[in-house]
Amino acid sequence: MQVLKRYLPLAVLAVVVIAVFASGAGKYLTLDALRQHESELRTFVAANLVLALLIFIGVYAAATAVSLPGALILTLAGGFLFGPWIGGSATVVGATIGAILVFLIVRTSLGASLRERAEASGGRLKAVIDGVAAGAFGYILTLRLIPVAPFWLVNVAAALANAPLRAYALATFIGIMPATFIYSGIGAGIGKVLAAGGKPDLKIIFQPYVLGPLLALALLSLGTTLYQRYRARKGAKV
Repeated sequence: MQVLKRYLPLAVLAVVVIAVFASGAGKYLTLDALRQHESELRTFVAANLVLALLIFIGVYAAATAVSLPGALILTLAGGFLFGPWIGGSATVVGATIGAILVFLIVRTSLGASLRERAEASGGRLKAVIDGVAAGAFGYILTLRLIPVAPFWLVNVAAALANAPLRAYALATFIGIMPATFIYSGIGAGIGKVLAAGGKPDLKIIFQPYVLGPLLALALLSLGTTLYQRYRARKGAKV
């Protein structure tokens, strides 16, 4: 019974992954698909706003949980269909739920074996695990603000490092907000661009006036984390 309880979440995730890829859902996560189905999507949203938001959050959570390529397109779609603030908020909620699902699945089903492999092989996963273990909230927040490590890798590493769920969820929720609302804002304005056959500038986040504040936030978070570690080590020596 314990074995079933431990591996059931993993089995459910595996079924979802197979179903998603078998359905060919990935082919719909494109700007062309968004343009082709704009009329139907907007009609449905106008008539069923709450239901449309719930579906969008569910789809985003599932896409995050199975690490389905196309998260950026989904973020743009949220702004495109619901506007920058509502769409951005729905994206943050969906992504956080998906990240929590991965976190819980890894911690209950795969934790021991994956951690042993990470410890033995070293590398990027081990480095993130060590960083999270030393200061969960600040380290995760920094990686969410400036995603130098893949989103899924941080999810897995946080689970393997036994990060507190509350700190992990809060750092994820807050950390993904800036970039999410930037892209959601782009999504809100791409209707005319797509209608004209153009493509939105998705590299805007690398512009100095956007990247600068994000880096400042990340450095502030990292600095706070390093200071907390220093104080903790200093207190342990006294």
